[in-house]
Amino acid sequence: MFRSRPLHRLTLAVAAVAAGLAGAGCHSAPKKPVEAIPDLRLPKELDKVTHPTYTVESPDILLIESTRTIPLPPYKVQPLDALLLVGKDDSPDEPIKGIYPVEPDGTINLGETYGGKHQVADLTTQEIEKKMTADLRKIFKTISVSVSLASSGRGVQQIAGQHLVRPDGTVGLGVYGSVYVAGMSLVQAKQAIETHLSKFLYRPEVSVDVYSYNSKWYYVITDFAGSGEQVVRLPATGNETVLDAISQVGGLSAVSSKKLWIARPAPSGVDDQILPVDWKAITRRGKTCTNYQVLPGDRVFVMGQPLTKFDTYFGRVLAPAERAFGFTLLGATTVQQVQGQGGLFGNNN
Repeated sequence: MFRSRPLHRLTLAVAAVAAGLAGAGCHSAPKKPVEAIPDLRLPKELDKVTHPTYTVESPDILLIESTRTIPLPPYKVQPLDALLLVGKDDSPDEPIKGIYPVEPDGTINLGETYGGKHQVADLTTQEIEKKMTADLRKIFKTISVSVSLASSGRGVQQIAGQHLVRPDGTVGLGVYGSVYVAGMSLVQAKQAIETHLSKFLYRPEVSVDVYSYNSKWYYVITDFAGSGEQVVRLPATGNETVLDAISQVGGLSAVSSKKLWIARPAPSGVDDQILPVDWKAITRRGKTCTNYQVLPGDRVFVMGQPLTKFDTYFGRVLAPAERAFGFTLLGATTVQQVQGQGGLFGNNN
């Protein structure tokens, strides 16, 4: 009987506290009428809209390809370039005609008939024509040579491939420096890049597209009924609805209620933009009036079950008392056992 009385009293005390809290909650928080869902002209499942013109932001990845990279005149020939030479009044047995590569030491080799190697690095094509004509006329009195650039090996860097938009809003273009593109459309970014490259190239042309969309997101926030909230960030591709968003996080959790809404970002000074969602109508009846299209920056909030949340908080309130009562009960039981064993030993004596 000693063991059952404290436990019975503890049970009665817990039941009394629970009844008091439940009664107080019922009187202090009367049921609110169901919130009416506004009939707004908002993009929904069967009435979607396209997103506004895409603006580049960090950390998007752009695909930039140069379609014309001609160096600004006067271009000075560099090693590994290639020159197109055409001779006049030269030797008929070994005519000067063709493409001649510029060696790493800055020379081109015309062969022994024309004096071997000739230095051309750091000279313009006009300067090379004058210099080679003067040098060759020491061998052929009336010879002349026309020189043009066939290809550039190192003098002009090609722009191609993926370019990450840095945290400062710029993209790197190698030897041409960097260009600020954050907040621009693709057309504006193309113009900004071409304007920057015009400092180094003659009438440059580039193509710009988005390789990876990394800056437009929406969020699904799940309330776990007093056990925290989970936030999942998902990419906004332009076609998602509320049903798509919930499917991306594996559906509603075991402690989720059917109360959902979209919280749409609003500028300072503007009232909250809350779009209630009728989950049962979307899933059970196929209604689309609240299956809103999710836009970048939206927060899809899933409320937890109120009864589960109350149980969680109530358990936290009672947990310290339960531990204290359990410790007291354990101590009293131990003392009783020790006293009982002591009496047994005394009777034996």
